[in-house]
Amino acid sequence: MNVTMASAPAVRTYGHFIDGETTSSSEQIVRRSPATGQPLATFARGTADDVDRAVKAARRAFDEGPWPRLSGLERGRVLLRLADLMGRDLDKLAMIEAAEVGKPIRQARADVENSIALTQYAASLSMSAHGEIYSNLGEHLTGMVIREPCGVVGMVTPWNFPLLQLVQKLPFALGAGCTAVCKPAEVASGTTVELAALCAEAGVPAGAFNVVTGAGSTAGQALTESSLIDMVSFTGSTGIGRSVIAAAQTNIKRVSLELGGKGATIVFADADLEDAVEAAIYANVFNSGECCVSGTRLLIDRRVADDFTAALGERLGDLRVGDPMDPETDIGPMIHDAHLAKVISMIDHALSEGGSIVAGGSRLSGAPYDAGSFVAPTVIDEVRVESQLFREEVFGPVLAVTRFDSQDEAIRLANAVDYGLANSVWTKNLDLAWTTARRLRSGTVWINTTIDGAPQLPGGGVKLSGVGREMGQAGFDEFTEHKTIQLRTGGWERSIAGRAEQDPAGAPGPEARPAS
Repeated sequence: MNVTMASAPAVRTYGHFIDGETTSSSEQIVRRSPATGQPLATFARGTADDVDRAVKAARRAFDEGPWPRLSGLERGRVLLRLADLMGRDLDKLAMIEAAEVGKPIRQARADVENSIALTQYAASLSMSAHGEIYSNLGEHLTGMVIREPCGVVGMVTPWNFPLLQLVQKLPFALGAGCTAVCKPAEVASGTTVELAALCAEAGVPAGAFNVVTGAGSTAGQALTESSLIDMVSFTGSTGIGRSVIAAAQTNIKRVSLELGGKGATIVFADADLEDAVEAAIYANVFNSGECCVSGTRLLIDRRVADDFTAALGERLGDLRVGDPMDPETDIGPMIHDAHLAKVISMIDHALSEGGSIVAGGSRLSGAPYDAGSFVAPTVIDEVRVESQLFREEVFGPVLAVTRFDSQDEAIRLANAVDYGLANSVWTKNLDLAWTTARRLRSGTVWINTTIDGAPQLPGGGVKLSGVGREMGQAGFDEFTEHKTIQLRTGGWERSIAGRAEQDPAGAPGPEARPAS
């Protein structure tokens, strides 16, 4: 492949961002490149006290500060300025993402571009947010249902899409009038801290957005448990999601969770098979396979399975694995060696259960791979429904192939896992596509496309893939509370008498009037 690695960039140093100021820490986390092992950045190791200061700053900003009291138009203008600043710093943000995560630089650039689009869309929702008026409740009663910001939001974000996953939350929450504290993944916090500085530059007031870096077991736990937090928005593993739900019991805070996935790419015999081959590969190796909506299972019509899997193996040989900073790279390293070991273990386990290697299947070694956490993109055929590889999230470029004989069997196989985040369907038969999509238990279904979308479209999961939605109008509404306001004119007693005349049996007496 003639792959070489770029020289190491200068090491960046980050502190927390609390109440509009950068704060230092006596303890640091050193992030090393997953491609070369060289140091990239240091992050402050946050404590429970750091989280408490950040949460109190967000609480003051919500209870006393100007942000929730601005008009939606004013908040939207700030978000548009933020989007412009992100565009100004696009190259810098993409470089940080590629270096810390190990994702190919062209994918990192796309992440920043999508983050800008999401911020612009959230600004439009802030500007157009409105309630409802019910004027047909009778002559003297008018009802209003308004939406108010839900309060202080604690955000915990993952390492695979540090900026994009944050921006699927933050501008929507800010646009609704909330304030926030984010605890990003400890190995990939750079763009989150950078975004906090851009928020301040755009005009987000001090305390409205705060960042505390550090370990999930300390800073993350303190954030989710805080009784001053009104809502937790979490993206990460299903296991940690369960602990977030438990921590939320401190003050019965609201919870929105985007968790694990085990998506299926379902290919019927009448599909455009060339397109489907490309899509099956893309769905599995995008972001080096470290993506919750990856098509990590290929469910293939038995009539075309042999030729299809052979084409997969041949096409994988064309992909370039290597330096994330190289624009020609298709697949970067795994996030770190511990995760690489997990991926290799799952490959070995699948082979012990009867699967057969079509392509890949091992760690890449030799120069220049020895210093990094690289795995060859892998296809394993004849994976049974009982297999660990069929049922559990890999989070790496490993595709499990299982064959089916009918639509019913394909749907049963797709739904036979505990997750329900995203699936894709490949067929030129509209009836087949639509009826399959309707029966799949997942928050998203793509037809003849994969890992696709737009800011207007909500995303989220069912089953163990989580609760709640991000993006779209639904993603904005997640950060609001309904309030019902009722106005009666003409006098209270007169209104009771009027209701009694209309419906004597249904009119409450004075003793039955609600206390609250």
